[in-house]
Amino acid sequence: MSLFNSYEDEKRAEAYARLEFPGTYYLAYRDLPKVFSDYIKGSRALDFGCGTGRSTRYLKKYGFETIGIDISGQMIRKAKELDHEGDYRLIADGDFGQFQNEKFDLVMSAFTFDNIPTGEKKIALFKELKDLLNDTGKIVSLVSSPNIYLYEWESFSTRDYPQNKDARSGDVVKIIITGIGDNRPVEDIVWTHESYLEVYKAVGLEIIEALKPLARESEPYHWINETKINPWVIYVLKK
Repeated sequence: MSLFNSYEDEKRAEAYARLEFPGTYYLAYRDLPKVFSDYIKGSRALDFGCGTGRSTRYLKKYGFETIGIDISGQMIRKAKELDHEGDYRLIADGDFGQFQNEKFDLVMSAFTFDNIPTGEKKIALFKELKDLLNDTGKIVSLVSSPNIYLYEWESFSTRDYPQNKDARSGDVVKIIITGIGDNRPVEDIVWTHESYLEVYKAVGLEIIEALKPLARESEPYHWINETKINPWVIYVLKK
């Protein structure tokens, strides 16, 4: 089965390129600097599923020599437009051959596994990413909590998709990203914490930490459910 990608069109790439770290997305990235400080030794990073380069640029901001990779040609083209000096590469689905002689201190995946449809595919990709780590390297995988598909948020809406509540790991769910000028729903693959545990066990990855970031009232956003329900999970993994 090929990788499920709901961002492979020009309009979606243009809209997604306007995203930085507003609202609910802020919580996905807020705690990453501490994660880097606590767990990452070295500066070589691979951004798996870089999209239009938001996460790659973020890693570069924190001193990482970063290569961004994606299977979407539209996304890679937009990433290069936004960051002319960045290293962005189009890869075929699951083909990491060009990195067979390279090792990384950090492999980051920001929301990529939200779009990968089966446990078998997730396992295969994590095995490849694990092989790209050096001896002390870590994988930081940022994924959507199943909660995000059930409630309203500063940056997302699911009210039109009550069927999401019946979804189980591997099912397609729909969510709208608000405020980007593209109101078409994104189709993601819901995956529970318990299902991720099974994937990591099959791959031989150990969870060092699993963060479930909640918002603070003092933060400058109009939170809806973010202060009491976590929209994201950040897994820090080692081999």
